[in-house]
Amino acid sequence: MSVVQSIRQAAVVAVNSLYNQQVTEADIAINTTKPEFEGEYTIVVFTFTKFSRQKPEETAQRIGEYLVAHNPELISKFNVVKGFLNLSINDAYWLNYLQQQFQNTNPGMQPSNGKKIMVEYSSPNTNKPLHLGHLRNNFLGFSIAEIIKANGYEVIKANLVNDRGIHICKSMLAWQMFAHGDTPKSTGIKGDHLVGDYYVKFETVVKEQAEIIIDRALESDFQDFDEAETQKLEKLVTALHKPEVKADKEKTAKIMGDIKEMSRNKTEIMQQAKIMLQQWEAGNPEVRELWGTMNSWVYEGFDETYKRLGIDFDQMYFESETYLLGKDLVAEGLRKGVLFKKEDNSVWIDLTADGLDQKLLLRGDGTSVYMTQDLGTARLKYDQYQMEKSMYVVADEQNYHFKVLQLILQKLGEPSADGIVHLSYGMVELPEGRMKSREGTVVDADDLIDEMISTAEQKTQESAKNLDSFSEEELRELYKTVGIGSMKFFLLRVDSKKKMIFDPSESIDLHGFTGPFVQYAYARIKSILRDPELGEVPDLSAFDAKEALLPLEKELIILNEQFSTVVADAYKELSPSVIANYAFQLAQTFNSFYAEKVDGIPTYSVKRAASEDKKYLRIQLITHTANTLKQSLKLLGIGVPERM
Repeated sequence: MSVVQSIRQAAVVAVNSLYNQQVTEADIAINTTKPEFEGEYTIVVFTFTKFSRQKPEETAQRIGEYLVAHNPELISKFNVVKGFLNLSINDAYWLNYLQQQFQNTNPGMQPSNGKKIMVEYSSPNTNKPLHLGHLRNNFLGFSIAEIIKANGYEVIKANLVNDRGIHICKSMLAWQMFAHGDTPKSTGIKGDHLVGDYYVKFETVVKEQAEIIIDRALESDFQDFDEAETQKLEKLVTALHKPEVKADKEKTAKIMGDIKEMSRNKTEIMQQAKIMLQQWEAGNPEVRELWGTMNSWVYEGFDETYKRLGIDFDQMYFESETYLLGKDLVAEGLRKGVLFKKEDNSVWIDLTADGLDQKLLLRGDGTSVYMTQDLGTARLKYDQYQMEKSMYVVADEQNYHFKVLQLILQKLGEPSADGIVHLSYGMVELPEGRMKSREGTVVDADDLIDEMISTAEQKTQESAKNLDSFSEEELRELYKTVGIGSMKFFLLRVDSKKKMIFDPSESIDLHGFTGPFVQYAYARIKSILRDPELGEVPDLSAFDAKEALLPLEKELIILNEQFSTVVADAYKELSPSVIANYAFQLAQTFNSFYAEKVDGIPTYSVKRAASEDKKYLRIQLITHTANTLKQSLKLLGIGVPERM
């Protein structure tokens, strides 16, 4: 039980006894005491004045007196500031907490509650390698899964691989046309990178072919389009010549964007890709064989990247399998009258009564869309695990998609519907701007990993003084731990709902709000505990400290004790940034503890403590702090070096 829970329970008894009221723990508002006042925790008593029939100050005074009298082992004294009751926690409480917890190597972990939650993240396409945008997704999904697990849930980490669809056919077709049989082995290019190169090649050809069609359309030559498309284009081209449109850059850009997209879809190579998709869904053996071969190259590449990042999964799903289940659901929806067909045989659902629009679920040619496979996957997941919640870690560009997915599942009567949670996050960009897959301007995850490890090596060699004591293998592991850790921390420290800019050089600063700052605090503690000057330390499991706590000793204990609450808050908010901010604060507080001096003498020295009592207390305290720092970073998917 946390100290706040203990205070809350004691306050319930106090209020009920003093005023003959039946308040609950939920009625007790507790905050941390403001720095300018004495105490650690504050009870807000204003709401109690309605039945105390006293002024807030008098009400707080009575409750404070009761708490001290009846809970001396918890509360040593109190003070009242208007309607705020500031409580000082007894040193004995903190010392007892430290004694019980300092050897706990898994702080913050709650016992199993018997419930399951699935977290789906990563969800890459097999037409390109993982890139910077995928990294935020992977780090966020992995960390959320670890945080949920720490709160007592059984977690299933899932990855739905988008291994079919028009985007996959683009890479396949370009490889057929331009690769001349190249393979990862023959070229020495990592499989996912090789396939991604041909996706970019496809888009280059599309752009070249589309420019010809666009030029014709702008000259009112619509020979490439059918009657309905021609009518739409005539309106668009006419609008472009209107003075009010010419004067509005946004309107002009929007119209040109529509013309370009229509022209892209009419290019010869795009038409070939659509035919290939139809052949794939029809089971064409040659297309399926090429698809299997190229996907296998990509999977090998993905596995290598995931391993470097420390990312794992319990369950893999593939769109090529789940889209068929989605088609079954669509057929059921038609039979139930929930869905309807249009004249071109495409299948839709009408959500206009729900304030949305009509949503396509199956194209007229029988090929599926993203929503089709998402419906099938939702059913498969629930049939396998019957989990309480099914979380999707997907960028905020898909907010509407998941709103529609949940609504469709509800209308189809699927039991998985109510448990769907879309963990939306903002896009990540580099200082130079947004990346574009079509143009090949994305930053590949592998390249970024290499850059971060290289930067970690450079920074370490510039600042470290003891590198001669490390073996080559230890140094390689250190650079990897620091480099990848800095990237993860930087991408997770920001509220996931916000867009962000990732600056590699800023993320690895040893003195900023960074992963290496926290890692270094941990390594420093381990160095203190290894110091031979510390002497022989007895078994401290039964050590009973006698001396009063000094300010930073108490502050460190309090921060460590709050970790369980922080882990619970991180789950409630579904935000690893809560953990990152806490870890940084704990590291900062330890650094203050370590560095404080009076007249040049360290105030909180461990090996030169003024007494054995203080020495052993501080060993317990920094051991507990190291365990909490390590666990905090573990929940973020970050490792800690024993030496830096």
